[in-house]
Amino acid sequence: PFVGCLHDCVYCRVSFQRQLKRWGKSHCIKCYHYMPHEHPERLSRLPSSQIIFVCGDGDIAFCRTEFLKLIAERVKRHSEKCPGRTYYFQSKNWQLAKRVVPFIEDVKGAIILETLETNRDDGYSLISKAPPPTERHKAFLELNYPRKAITAEPLLDFDVDMFFKMVTEAEPEFVWIGYNSKPNAVKLPEPSLEKTAKLIQLLKESRIEVRGKNLRGLS
Repeated sequence: PFVGCLHDCVYCRVSFQRQLKRWGKSHCIKCYHYMPHEHPERLSRLPSSQIIFVCGDGDIAFCRTEFLKLIAERVKRHSEKCPGRTYYFQSKNWQLAKRVVPFIEDVKGAIILETLETNRDDGYSLISKAPPPTERHKAFLELNYPRKAITAEPLLDFDVDMFFKMVTEAEPEFVWIGYNSKPNAVKLPEPSLEKTAKLIQLLKESRIEVRGKNLRGLS
């Protein structure tokens, strides 16, 4: 029901945005340009899957508060009608997206996710216009919400000990970890497989569930 983002991440241009352009070209010019906008007519249609990525084609940080409330109310009704579902609310800027938290406190199955690809702020402005990793993580930690998760995808080069500390201090239920899925289309500063394997090992030893995607052979 909400689409678009202004973070302008280089890896999103060749993945989410490119996919949306194919549909938007003949249906919605704002979708085509990935401009933040609303599709209220979609509030009545929720996927039948067990895991529902709420507003997965955008960042809710750019959504109006009034419309965020409508989205949350719709999800709550759905959770009551279809118990056992999980709803992901994800953002790269929880300083702005935190407005949704009061609306989903009574939604069973709602989890808030932070995109955190690295611990390094230096050079991040070449990747995205989103808040630097340490700044956005601070805002995420300050949220008083019981169910959190982290998406470390696509992974950017990181410092093992510092990144491990950042991830674990959020006490996430799980962590998605994965490399760039479009390496031929966009080049990113990536960690070695050995470094990623070490991070995964430390997370598992801390009893944090790791969910892998595009791990290039790592188990």
